[in-house]
Amino acid sequence: MTQLTTDAARAVPTLSDEQWRGLLEVRATDPGAVARAYAARRRPDPLLSRKESLFLVAADHPARGALTASGDAMAMADRRSLLARMIAALENPEVDGILGSPDVVEELLLLGALEGKVVIGSMNRGGLDGATWTMDDRFTGYDADSISESGLEGGKMLLRIDDRDPSTAGTIEACAQAVTDLAERGLMAMVEPLPYHREDDGRLTLLKDSRSLARAITIASALGTTSSHTWLKMPACDDPDTVYASTTLPCVVLGGVPGPDPAADLHSWGRALVQPTVRGLVIGRALLYPPDGDVRSAVAAAAAVMRAAHPGAPAA
Repeated sequence: MTQLTTDAARAVPTLSDEQWRGLLEVRATDPGAVARAYAARRRPDPLLSRKESLFLVAADHPARGALTASGDAMAMADRRSLLARMIAALENPEVDGILGSPDVVEELLLLGALEGKVVIGSMNRGGLDGATWTMDDRFTGYDADSISESGLEGGKMLLRIDDRDPSTAGTIEACAQAVTDLAERGLMAMVEPLPYHREDDGRLTLLKDSRSLARAITIASALGTTSSHTWLKMPACDDPDTVYASTTLPCVVLGGVPGPDPAADLHSWGRALVQPTVRGLVIGRALLYPPDGDVRSAVAAAAAVMRAAHPGAPAA
């Protein structure tokens, strides 16, 4: 676990006792508050910001049992801390919204943190981190009906592609149906196609070469009965010119597993953001759990990279 200095620890966002106890009280005594919060939320208009970009913070990792961040195997298991970090990120006006599983979205709604923000619901979290069936990414979260009824802006699905794992075929089929279902409701379908290679000993490696990523893009782009509402969520890579030239669909860059050097991550995101098909960032742990604990500074640095990639865009 990363040890923070006293000054750095002060920069870590916190949720007040009043906020935390109030949330726990509502959770235990007023389940109907969730539906009321969904119905009352002020939605963004339009989906893209005035900068014609999209900057989302992701917090759907715990739903898949992926809890490690900044060297701490239990970092994302601390829900009070996670919510405080999400709220701190959302306070930056250049953050357009979040990507989250139903529980996290609902807690942020109850805390009043999602007014006027884009909310993308996470749909398939069944491929648990570390499980022998991890590539079987079954749909266990939001579906198209609940996303529509809850007034969310779209749904996100994970499509991990492993040519040696037959369960990939079922995920492809399920994602295709979800794309169709969301498009029929006029909602964004954010597909995250990630190519993997399985070693003989079972270890999985994310492939980030241009051929593998471009192949994944072409597969994801063709899912469903229409691609009219499809967006792609892709990792930064060494050859963004080639990778992002393989689609006309709008793309967002994902943060992935944070590297040891935040500046290197920022540089990598910046190289992808200048591609004409790339519209923004969807970053999770790299911003919520930076090495120094200062979420607000990490978010501001990512926002600056986005501004630099689109210098002619109007300010937020």
